[in-house]
Amino acid sequence: MYSRPTPLNPISPKRTNWWKRWWGRQTPHRQDRYAMLAPLIAVLLFFAAIGSSFMYLRLQELDREQEAVKRDVEYTQQQIRLRLLERQEQLMRIGRDISNEEVDAQEFTSRAESLIAQHPEVQTVSWIDERRRIIAAYSSPSLAAAQERKVDQVLQPGGDTESTFSLARDLQQPVYAQPGDVEGPAMLQLHIPLSDRGRFSGMLLAEYSNEGLLRFGVPAEVQAKYAVSLLGASGQTLAGTALPKRTGGNRYLPWSAQTESYEVPVSPVGNGLVLRAQAYRTSQGVIGSGLFWLVGALSVLTAWMLIGNWRHTRRRLQAQQALMAETNFRRAMENSMATGMRALDLQGRITYVNAAFCQMTGWSDFELVGRTAPFPYWPEEDVDYLAARLEDELNGRSTPGGFQVRVKRRDGTIFDARLYVSPLIDAVGKQTGWMTSMTDITEPNRIRAQLSASYERFTTVLEALDASVSVAPLNSHELLFANKLYRLWFGVQTEGHEQLLAQAGVDSSANDESSDEVDSFAGLPTDSLTNTESESSEIFSPGLGKWLEVRSRYLTWVDGRLVQMVIATDITPRRRAEEQYTLQTERAQTSSRLITMGEMASSVAHELNQPLAAISNYCSGMSSRIKGQGISQEDLLAALDKTARQAQRAGQIIQRIQSFVKRSEPKRTLSTIEDIVDESIELAGIELRRRNVRLSHYLAARLPKLMVDPILIEQVLVNLLRNAAEAIDSAQRPTAQRNIELRVLPKTDQDQQGVEFSVTDTGAGLAPEVRDRLFEAFFSTKASGMGMGLNLCRSIIESHAGRMQAQNLYNGSEGIGCRFSFWIPLAKPNLPSAPSVPTVPAVALDAPASPTMTPE
Repeated sequence: MYSRPTPLNPISPKRTNWWKRWWGRQTPHRQDRYAMLAPLIAVLLFFAAIGSSFMYLRLQELDREQEAVKRDVEYTQQQIRLRLLERQEQLMRIGRDISNEEVDAQEFTSRAESLIAQHPEVQTVSWIDERRRIIAAYSSPSLAAAQERKVDQVLQPGGDTESTFSLARDLQQPVYAQPGDVEGPAMLQLHIPLSDRGRFSGMLLAEYSNEGLLRFGVPAEVQAKYAVSLLGASGQTLAGTALPKRTGGNRYLPWSAQTESYEVPVSPVGNGLVLRAQAYRTSQGVIGSGLFWLVGALSVLTAWMLIGNWRHTRRRLQAQQALMAETNFRRAMENSMATGMRALDLQGRITYVNAAFCQMTGWSDFELVGRTAPFPYWPEEDVDYLAARLEDELNGRSTPGGFQVRVKRRDGTIFDARLYVSPLIDAVGKQTGWMTSMTDITEPNRIRAQLSASYERFTTVLEALDASVSVAPLNSHELLFANKLYRLWFGVQTEGHEQLLAQAGVDSSANDESSDEVDSFAGLPTDSLTNTESESSEIFSPGLGKWLEVRSRYLTWVDGRLVQMVIATDITPRRRAEEQYTLQTERAQTSSRLITMGEMASSVAHELNQPLAAISNYCSGMSSRIKGQGISQEDLLAALDKTARQAQRAGQIIQRIQSFVKRSEPKRTLSTIEDIVDESIELAGIELRRRNVRLSHYLAARLPKLMVDPILIEQVLVNLLRNAAEAIDSAQRPTAQRNIELRVLPKTDQDQQGVEFSVTDTGAGLAPEVRDRLFEAFFSTKASGMGMGLNLCRSIIESHAGRMQAQNLYNGSEGIGCRFSFWIPLAKPNLPSAPSVPTVPAVALDAPASPTMTPE
């Protein structure tokens, strides 16, 4: 049985009506927006279609013009190429005849004349021998005299023509060239090499006129349509004319004035000769046709009608949207509020809840509207309390400040809320119920509890501090805060606060209400005061009998006022320890000098023995001669003068030792380096002479003065010189190598100017195991030493803000000595001098160990 075939692609009515269903699902507001946008989209699509059509037509027109230009230029290039090849072939035949000696100079001139007469583009034909001398030549009558080739003329060495001549000779084939050193119009040269039995015998030179090639080689129909020109290798115009370049506009626009052009190199010349053609613009294209203007006018009219329809639809939608916006505004306010809103009628039935109320309780408006008490968000344990509160609310006995209740969410969790109740009045002024607002206060309650606990912890910490803390505002005697220790010392008044500020030297005029002076901080921003660092000072309180460290700074109090906080710490034990430490340090320095002199006692005795022995000798001699009456008055006076000088010498030695070892208060003054060095050398010289050690010293010229204690610096230098002498003696150096060098030079360290003292000996150097512990206190390798010599020296230098260091000297791997140096900075003129008491350990000092002998 025959049955109708089933269509391959059946179209279901449901599929054809999908857009109707989609349109029906849209809201009226969205449908209106789509209807408003439809005319605008239609206008845009219409203009896009018209623009695309014109662009397509323009591209087609440009392609046709470009193809025509390209085709005509390539045809012209072929014509010029054939013409050049024909002339080249004719010239090569003449060249073969010359090589076969069938043509002499006269015959060559005749044939060249015939060639130039038949082909006007050829201007000159020359026969040149292998020595570049012209044998015969013929030039066109129209050629300028300066460009003619003369017989017996030799090609100019180094010129373009001579270079091309050499190239054609080397290649043994024709070569085209555009010489740049030819006077007059540019000429195209053809060099054809000549050979005689395989040997180069000369050159046949033909010169073409570029204008002639363009005039006789380009077809007339091409010249009528294009501006044809010949270009050189660098783009310069050799012949013809070129249209000016038009840079304005896009070439793809219908009204663009740009012309089509095409360039191609002329074979066989190559890139040295380029043919370019520029099309004359003879037609206006689509822009000049009536169809373009008709379509343009219809397009503008259609667009105007569509835009008018769109504007009418938009005004209608604006009126509709204004009406909808007014309705939705009030609804949006209710739904966007973070406060829950609930309306009750006069019987206590819920008539309205907003979105925030539903979100807080977890119940929807459908489940709450119409319900009566007990409500589902009441906790079971608070039902009686909430029912009583609802009864008061319905009877108008609500609290203006609201009341706090607990609310149960749908998931069973509880949160704290505050309810505010007000009458609900309708448009005619009649009360129709009660309006209740509910705010979740769980987080504020939690923060309040945390703040209370934090305040309690903070107060506990401040009360337990071993420092007095007080806070008082400016221009007021009110005490805002005082901890336990402040109350114990000063009570609860601000007198103690003000007394601490006054003794610390902090401006307290702001706290004096009786003062008529202007506040010293008037006009200064409070944030500038509160951002400054705290001020610290040490004072003695007679009332407490304590030394206090007072620190003060400005704060912004919780109420915005500028206040001043003062923290006073009892530092009496520390001050006593510092005083004891200073006293012990002075004793240690004095003991160190006494020990040094004790170790040098034998040397000092020997040094004093010399002047005393001389005095004894002088006295004995004078006594004997006086008894024998064999001395005159002049001899007696001379002997007495020598005796006095020896006594003065002994007195100077004793006075120098006495000033070195006597105990005195540390005092820093501007001291002369030369005096310090001289005194140190005189003191240490006694020991050096005893050990047979030679000392050489060098001081730089114009050394500045130092703000130091000269006795302490002399002590350091004497210790270093004695240690160096002991190191040399311990190393058992021969007499020629028993040398010590003392140098004092200015030195800049870390951009700070200062003076460096260095003592260099010729001992054995420092042992590696001692180098790391060199300045360590109580480290000594002497049997009777205490190990405080170098430690005290470094402490003295560091108390003067200087640095001390030691380093071995080597000759290869052998130690040849050690160098101790210390650096002291120059005193700054605008700053107070450093403290005079060095921070050194308060212990007795023994003679320092030699730094370069085997350590103590």
